[in-house]
Amino acid sequence: MHPKVKPALRRAWRERQTVQFGVTRAHAVLVGPVDTATGSFLELLDGTRGLPLLREEARAMGLPEGRADALVERLAEAGVLDDPAGGGAAADALRERAGVVERLRPDLASLSVVHREPGAGMARLAARRALRVQVRGAGRVGAAVAALLAAAGVGRVDVLDGGFTEEGDVAPGGLPYGSVGERRDTAARQLVRRSAAGGAPREAERARAGGGEPALALVVVAPRDGLAVHAPDPVVAETWIASGTPHLYAGVIEATGVVGPLVLPGGSACAGCLALERADRDPGWPRLLAQWRSGRGVTGAQACDVGLATAVAGLAAAHALAFLDGELPGTTGARWEVSLPQLDWRSSRTAPHPECPCGAAGGRRGERLAEALPPHDTMTASPA
Repeated sequence: MHPKVKPALRRAWRERQTVQFGVTRAHAVLVGPVDTATGSFLELLDGTRGLPLLREEARAMGLPEGRADALVERLAEAGVLDDPAGGGAAADALRERAGVVERLRPDLASLSVVHREPGAGMARLAARRALRVQVRGAGRVGAAVAALLAAAGVGRVDVLDGGFTEEGDVAPGGLPYGSVGERRDTAARQLVRRSAAGGAPREAERARAGGGEPALALVVVAPRDGLAVHAPDPVVAETWIASGTPHLYAGVIEATGVVGPLVLPGGSACAGCLALERADRDPGWPRLLAQWRSGRGVTGAQACDVGLATAVAGLAAAHALAFLDGELPGTTGARWEVSLPQLDWRSSRTAPHPECPCGAAGGRRGERLAEALPPHDTMTASPA
């Protein structure tokens, strides 16, 4: 290990013997007491020295025997240190692609802050390269989600949609004006290729050469018709439920953006649970929904504010990436909504329904998934 203070954590002296690493309440860490010699030792943690050399430097500074190891261990546990050579074989392979790493450097810095153990950021960035995600929908939300996932290093992003690109599909970060008139799926594939860091990952290239097809890690359901997100059709989700494929809903209807729920089949509420729960609360809901799904009442372009659509796409992509990186984001079993003009995000839980055949109401899969994930470190963090 060649310890290095994480570049993303800004360092400042809170007072003469206390150093604060990081600015925000969520990630800031206080280290103290720090005397003059220890402060000088901290300057050496720049990734160019291994532990043997750091021990020698510590002795030359007059630090007691064993202090270098203790400081490195303490800082690593607190999430302050990274290992520039850590992360395993996949991370080593990614480092060989210098251009890709430089393109993803800001994402790597973020991952290093979120995942505290040394080398964990690079390990997760490398793991994204082997994942396959499907985005269903290439409108203002879906196309932007696909582009964001590709830009964040997800190795394979497939986009499914029909028809041809219309002028109303065009949005910054999504389909460009030059794609108007092209098939939506073709235009979306081109967008994904342009957005991806360094082109197709070698992992995906090897899989295609060997005829292999990586399993879907996640489906993002972002249809151009926001009704299919506000009131998702259980029939459409049957295949994902049967195959155990996690799926996340995201879209805009009228002037309201929706992100979630993230459905873990057998572990959290699905589209069927949502439909049954809504019918329990509102007996007239199924009749209304049948009319809306038939197209009755649709007289013009669907409302999809470009700013709102972009915000929804950004939040959906962030939640998708958190899940792909091994976390359970806030949309797991919950729905986030925001409406114009106040733009106040609000969340509501989506509980499994006892009569839904998905089995989530009587299963413990969601709890087992949560138990299997590494817990967040609870080192002392200062207020921002």
